[in-house]
Amino acid sequence: MICGTDEAGRGPIAGPVVAAAVILDPENPIIGLNDSKKLTEKKRNALNEEIKAKALYWAIAQAEVDEIDLINILWASMNAMTRAVDALPVSPVKVLVDGNRVPQLRVPAEAIVGGDASEPCIAAASILAKVERDRQMLEWHQQYPQYEFDRHKAYGTAKHLELLRLHGPCPIHRKSFRPVRDLLANL
Repeated sequence: MICGTDEAGRGPIAGPVVAAAVILDPENPIIGLNDSKKLTEKKRNALNEEIKAKALYWAIAQAEVDEIDLINILWASMNAMTRAVDALPVSPVKVLVDGNRVPQLRVPAEAIVGGDASEPCIAAASILAKVERDRQMLEWHQQYPQYEFDRHKAYGTAKHLELLRLHGPCPIHRKSFRPVRDLLANL
């Protein structure tokens, strides 16, 4: 009953930060788990379905843009991970967290730098979080196609920054992030 947790979306300049918590079934291993950033989109999507089918328990939670802007991305990420762990239908005996900080949890936890590449349960959480965040960014693209969220998933690419300058920020842009904050200051 060891849980892994990780988030996706700390770096982008728009959209939520999404976290997942996963308790894998040791009797039903999943081959190919790795840091979601090291997998192709096709492989991530396939593993996402396999994790949801084979894991003992999993949950996804997030922190919205308003929360990110209010308390900063680090603490919003911690809150999202706490929510994901709390959303599990059982309480794990321990939580392994990707990174160097541990969110406030009701159970023992350990931070592991690079844990998404070394601990299968954290890798599984990183995949669920990344696939869910990417899915949401595709939905946001339908509402705000002028930003091309389907292409860059809200990361601060040169094209996204160009479109941000051209159209100004939309409601899901993080106003506390420098490119958006600087643009708003000059309006």
